[in-house]
Amino acid sequence: MNDSDREPIVTIALLASLADGKASPAEQAQLRSSLTRLGAADLEGVAQSVAAGKVLVADVARQLSGDDARRLAYETALVVCHADGPVNEKEAAFLAELRSALGLPTEASGQLEQGAAALADTPLQSPAAELGTGKPPSNAALDTLILNQAMLAGAVELLPDRLANIVIIPLQLRLVYQIGQAYGQQLDGNQIRDLAGTLGIGAAAQVMEGVVRKLVGGVTRGLLGGLIGGTAGVAAGAAVSFASTYALGHVANQYYAQGRRLSAEDLRALFARFQEDARTLFPKVQDQIQTQAKTLNLQSLLSGVR
Repeated sequence: MNDSDREPIVTIALLASLADGKASPAEQAQLRSSLTRLGAADLEGVAQSVAAGKVLVADVARQLSGDDARRLAYETALVVCHADGPVNEKEAAFLAELRSALGLPTEASGQLEQGAAALADTPLQSPAAELGTGKPPSNAALDTLILNQAMLAGAVELLPDRLANIVIIPLQLRLVYQIGQAYGQQLDGNQIRDLAGTLGIGAAAQVMEGVVRKLVGGVTRGLLGGLIGGTAGVAAGAAVSFASTYALGHVANQYYAQGRRLSAEDLRALFARFQEDARTLFPKVQDQIQTQAKTLNLQSLLSGVR
C-alpha cells in the first residue's frame, strides 16, 4: 500500500460506518472525533465530505493504487460494517457495491466475509468466569474479571489480522453482561450498547479507530485523550483497548452495584476516573499483554467468546 492509498481507505471506512443508515448525529460526531484523535490533519475534511453525502464509492475506489490496496480497503470496510453485529440489508448492499467498484470477485472475499460474520454473531451469554451465585459478587472476583478481560482486549489489538478488531466489541459487551448478571440484572445487547454509547464507546467508531490507526500510524491520541506511557503505533492500540475495556468494566460494576441509578453525567465522570487508573496500570501489565497476544488466534478467540 502506498501513502496515497491511506486517505481513500479511510474514506471507505467512513462510508462503511454510515452504511447502515442508523447513525445518529451523536454517533456521527463520535466517528469524526475518532479520526481527529488519530492526529491526521486531513481526515476532518474527509469526514465532513462523507457525512454530507458528497462522496461516491466508485470515485474513491478509482483512487487506489493497486490490488493490495483494493483488498485492504474491502477488508477495512468489512470489519467496520460488522462492528456492532451482523450486517443489515443496507450494509450488505454497500459491501456488494464496494466489491464491484473495487473489481473483487465474490469468491475471493467469501472466506473473509464468512469469518467476519461468524465473529460478529458471537453471543453474549457465555460465562468466562465464576462470580458465584445467590450472593452479591465479591469486589476481588469482579476486579480480576475486569483486569483479565481488559488485558485480553489489549492483546487482541496486537494481532496482525484486521478481523481481530471485531472481537473486541463482543468481549466488552460480554464483560458488561457478566457484571450485570452477577448483580441479578437480565440484560440484552441493546441495553449494554446503550451504556457503552453513553460513555462514548460507539461500536463503529471504536472499530474504525482501531483499523484506521493501523493504516495511518503516528497516533498522537486515542480514546484516552493521550497515549499511556509514551506507547506508539500498534502498542498504542493495545493501550487504548485495554483502557476502554478496563474503564467500561469498572463503570458497569458501579452502575449495577447502585441499582442502575447513576446519571449519564455520573457515568462519564466515573469513566474518566477509571481511565486515569488505566494509565497507571497499563505499563505494569504491558509485557503480560504482549505475551498473551503471541498465543492468540481468531479461532481460539471465537471459541472462547462462544
